[in-house]
Amino acid sequence: TLLDLGLPLDGLEYRFMADQVHAPGSILTGHDNGIITINIAEADDLERERRRLALHEPYRTVLGHLRHEVGHYYWDRLIRDAGLEAAFRKCFGDERQDYAAALQRHYDQGPPAGWQDEHVSAYASTHPWEDWAESWAHYLHMITALDTAAHCGLGVQPHRDDEPRLTLDAAEPQHRRSFDRLIADWLALTYVLNNLDRSLGLSDSYPFVLAQPVIRKLRFIHEHLPRAD
Repeated sequence: TLLDLGLPLDGLEYRFMADQVHAPGSILTGHDNGIITINIAEADDLERERRRLALHEPYRTVLGHLRHEVGHYYWDRLIRDAGLEAAFRKCFGDERQDYAAALQRHYDQGPPAGWQDEHVSAYASTHPWEDWAESWAHYLHMITALDTAAHCGLGVQPHRDDEPRLTLDAAEPQHRRSFDRLIADWLALTYVLNNLDRSLGLSDSYPFVLAQPVIRKLRFIHEHLPRAD
């Protein structure tokens, strides 16, 4: 996906690490100057579900971790290095606020009331950097799932006029389309996915509601991707 988007990969490194029984502390999933560390305990379904419930998260996957953490790397490359901090702040807020204090406040007090009106997840409300990373991960989810649907030949032609339609072309990469078309197709795809899940007695594959400020942030990411072929 990153290659398809034309994103730079230099300086990007992944480390999959395990907690050591006799060593103090644990491996923390995170990003540090291009190095992305993933605790391999997250690959265990039971452990990942335990952490998801403990943190009151509706969605938690290893792929989601990778996409979130790489978002921090691309904030450095696409925003900081390009001198776009002012534009970023208008959309996401001021990243110059104390990051460590913001994290501590989040873990001590939880997300603010009404966070759903401005953020894609509770964790996104922690700090503008985390808002960007959560939104970035969500954008990668969107374009990858839509590209997969397109290559599978999936379409949606409902019988009712008030239900969303979906028409995709595998020859047209999602990130090359207009954002308005992309978001309309995404809402149609998730509408179908969640209805199928419910018909099988499963939880929603897509447990999110995208408020307009969240859609505006996703548009910002879409419009600030490299555009070279």
